[in-house]
Amino acid sequence: MSTIYVVRGVGTAPTKMASYDAALAAANVHNYNLVTVSSVIPAEATVEEVDVAPDLGPAGNRLTVVQARATTGGVGTVSAGLGWTTGPGPGLFYEASGENPDAVRRAVEEGLDAGRGLREWTFEEERVSLATAENDGEGYTTAVALAAYGPSESVF
Repeated sequence: MSTIYVVRGVGTAPTKMASYDAALAAANVHNYNLVTVSSVIPAEATVEEVDVAPDLGPAGNRLTVVQARATTGGVGTVSAGLGWTTGPGPGLFYEASGENPDAVRRAVEEGLDAGRGLREWTFEEERVSLATAENDGEGYTTAVALAAYGPSESVF
């Protein structure tokens, strides 16, 4: 059975990309080539929320993810949210980002509701995970919440 790890991270740095890299480092997924997929959780997978991702393979490998990401260069708040709903069969992820954590949470929950309405699957559980950070106006700050479909795979 495969495990999908839900992780969060925040990072601050002098550039947008460096703050994103720092947020990925905080979640321990910064050494992979991330390949973003939409939202479906395979029926045979389990979803586990952890503080940081475990070792998912060699640096430079491809890592499949669903991710929410928010970056700001000004004074303020950024929030990235990832929610999931599962049952005995396939499940769904939904993501949202913005400045208001409550609004991000609501958007994720509304997305999950809409996604369930499109499918004739059985859903029993729902969870939401948020990464929120404040920026004081120095550099850039990024918040990420992502689901890593581990382990990673070689790009060759």
